Amino acid sequence: MTAVDASQVGLRVAQIRQRIVAAGGSEVKLIAVTKTFDVAAIVAAFDAGCDGVGENYAQELIAKVRELPITKRLPVHFIGRLQTNKVKLIAEMVDVWQTVDRPELINEIAKRCVKQNTDVKPQILLQVNATGESEKGGCLPGEVDKLLDLATTKGLDVLGLMTIGPTNNEPQQARLAFRTTRKLADNFGLKQCSMGMTGDLEIAIAEGATMIRVGSALFGPRD
Repeated sequence: MTAVDASQVGLRVAQIRQRIVAAGGSEVKLIAVTKTFDVAAIVAAFDAGCDGVGENYAQELIAKVRELPITKRLPVHFIGRLQTNKVKLIAEMVDVWQTVDRPELINEIAKRCVKQNTDVKPQILLQVNATGESEKGGCLPGEVDKLLDLATTKGLDVLGLMTIGPTNNEPQQARLAFRTTRKLADNFGLKQCSMGMTGDLEIAIAEGATMIRVGSALFGPRD
């Protein structure tokens, strides 16, 4: 894993926060993408006041949680493509599942995470493939309604939608994808939209993002 210069993270977080405010998103949450960075990145994100951390890989998350001081824990958002057989391994570590895109995954999260005799529900975002790129995860926009119904029936708390901008970073394509996702969320009465990263966060915020996912701009380049 890549080592982090923790002394720089606070300044970088402040710079990203300034960009968020300048884009008109003072209430937008900043999810620090700590994938491939060592556990010091999570500690630095906590100290700098980030709203959560984003992890992509189950085994990596498990290793970090073992090292992480309990007093430095931020909400963990799982933002990677998720295999159903990995859910049970990290069920107790994930606070928000951001990349839920198919019925099998909904069923598995419900099986592993729904607790009986409690009002607390597992929190998820439904991932939408709003760019039409075949290599991307996410359901089609027309599939959101069925997944939403299933997740609700299974006892999951669907906070909103998540999408990833176009691979080519083309601004107009990004704008269209983000606008499509926000409109879908609004149509279903969902508040949260996780969309936008370092290069396109201004566009995402302009189109209604409520949380953005930023990694290298906070922690430096990955090995």
